[in-house]
Amino acid sequence: MGQKLKIAGWIGLGVMAGALTTVSLQTVARSTLAPLPLEELQQLAAVFGMVKSDYVEPVDEKKLITEAIAGMVASLDPHSQYFDKKSFKEFREGTSGRFVGVGIEITQEDGLVKVVSPIEGSPAFRAGIKTNDLITRVDDTAVKGLTLNEAVKRMRGEPNTQVVLTIFRKDENRTFPVNIIREEIKQQSVRGKVVEPGYGWIRVSQFQEQTVEDFVKKIDELYKQEPHLKGLVLDLRNDPGGLLNAAVAVSAAFLPENVTVVSTNGQTADSKQILKATVRDYLGRDGSDPLKKLPQGLKKVPLVVLVNEGSASASEIVAGALQDHKRATLMGSQTFGKGSVQTFRPLGPDTGLKITTSRYYTPSGKSIQAKGIVPDVMIDDTEEGSPYAALRTREADLGKHLGSGQGEEVKDAGREKARDEALKRLEEESRKPASERRPPEFGSDKDFQLQQALNQLKGRPVLVSKTQVERKEEPKEN
Repeated sequence: MGQKLKIAGWIGLGVMAGALTTVSLQTVARSTLAPLPLEELQQLAAVFGMVKSDYVEPVDEKKLITEAIAGMVASLDPHSQYFDKKSFKEFREGTSGRFVGVGIEITQEDGLVKVVSPIEGSPAFRAGIKTNDLITRVDDTAVKGLTLNEAVKRMRGEPNTQVVLTIFRKDENRTFPVNIIREEIKQQSVRGKVVEPGYGWIRVSQFQEQTVEDFVKKIDELYKQEPHLKGLVLDLRNDPGGLLNAAVAVSAAFLPENVTVVSTNGQTADSKQILKATVRDYLGRDGSDPLKKLPQGLKKVPLVVLVNEGSASASEIVAGALQDHKRATLMGSQTFGKGSVQTFRPLGPDTGLKITTSRYYTPSGKSIQAKGIVPDVMIDDTEEGSPYAALRTREADLGKHLGSGQGEEVKDAGREKARDEALKRLEEESRKPASERRPPEFGSDKDFQLQQALNQLKGRPVLVSKTQVERKEEPKEN
């Protein structure tokens, strides 16, 4: 079954969405501690002592304590996490959008690494790596047999070190080595283009430190190409979230000034916030307003937002705000339902705690946690439907997930039957050639949902899903 799921790996993007979070980067720990349960702490100390003295072989005391802390935090919900030195570094890279490597966006094809696109200005870009190139070796290691993550780790490394990629270029029918010097790479979380005269498409794949600046640049490019834009599609499909202030800024780009974008509520005073479409709530890193450069027409241009089960957290904040203020038509599938905010609390120079501190709510007061955003118009993945939708994991499917606070999701007996049917289809699909299994690229002329969004903007008929239904919640008990 593992191989079958790899073949259609795009169906599992909800899992990735659950792994990332809307993070509020607060750096001041709380100054007061609740009274400690002494009896339980004595038990913990006793267990630690027994393990240290009686276990079959000597144990690493520091590792034992670290694992105990990690286990305690992990028991809360799927998104709270203790960071040791290694995971803290990876976390910082994920939110900054920077890492050391060669600078390519990749996927896997027939056991090889396929280049989706080189990042503009990166070492790979300068070395002449092209879209659709296949990487067969990283240094002396054959890529065949490696997972995508293993291949990525081998391509990353320390700045100013060399890596040799062996490239097979299909259209030239040749294999050749490329020497690349690794350097710090800035990931591009925003793409966009004029898809046809008068209509633009802009995609945000993740909310990072650089996202707002990149968003403003891309919108500016679109308007330079098409000054009289008739409609715009904001694509948040499979966007797993990221930084809260970046989500507020992207929302504010389309909304009237000072309207509510999102509110949060938790135990502490600093977890109770109302964030609005105002400079104060999305200030740039240098204190300036990053949205000043945007064309005024953006506030009024007809807007469709595309979402799916992989749209989570920060992307749900944007979708919910634009929907509640009736600024956009939401199209696609019900979103992931990651409606909680994690706050980072440092524990030292290179360790810390990411802990769930609040739920967030749309401007109308709806909790998205474990439910998600329901589109105005349900659209299938393809013209034939969404055959694998039942296999996609959402927040409500995760163990120990936080409830919405407004009633829990109804358990659907028919969902297991749908999953079985989808698994059978997936098994049949795995027998097809690889070229027939790959889903169309987002933003391409074969992107069915994008074409329906354009039909909506033009006032043309839209092929609405005949099978998708909202996953409901049970009424809250008094």
